[in-house]
Amino acid sequence: MSDNLPACPACSGTYPYEMGALLVCPECGHEWPASPDAAAEEGRVIRDSVGNVLADGDTVTVVKSLKVKGGPSGIKAGTKVRGIRLVDGVDGHDIDCRIDGFGAMRLKSGVVKKA
Repeated sequence: MSDNLPACPACSGTYPYEMGALLVCPECGHEWPASPDAAAEEGRVIRDSVGNVLADGDTVTVVKSLKVKGGPSGIKAGTKVRGIRLVDGVDGHDIDCRIDGFGAMRLKSGVVKKA
């Protein structure tokens, strides 16, 4: 055990140990990054259906027809979506956007490609 490891942020336990890039508290089981900026350095990368890296503000094209819950029709393949915003979504819906004729909605990155 090293004396220079910080106390557990969850329970203030004084016996954390290193496990790879994480610190683990044996008293409560809490895990956290070893360095404060380790989480920021990892940076989540979101890719489209063909593997291109997406960024905020990109324009994407829908690659397959999608059903819209509560809507009279779906979104057709080939529909362009401008000015996307990447978010930590629920259930894989990690793109926040506005589609003409449908309004604001969230899409999965696997159903779009960078235009």
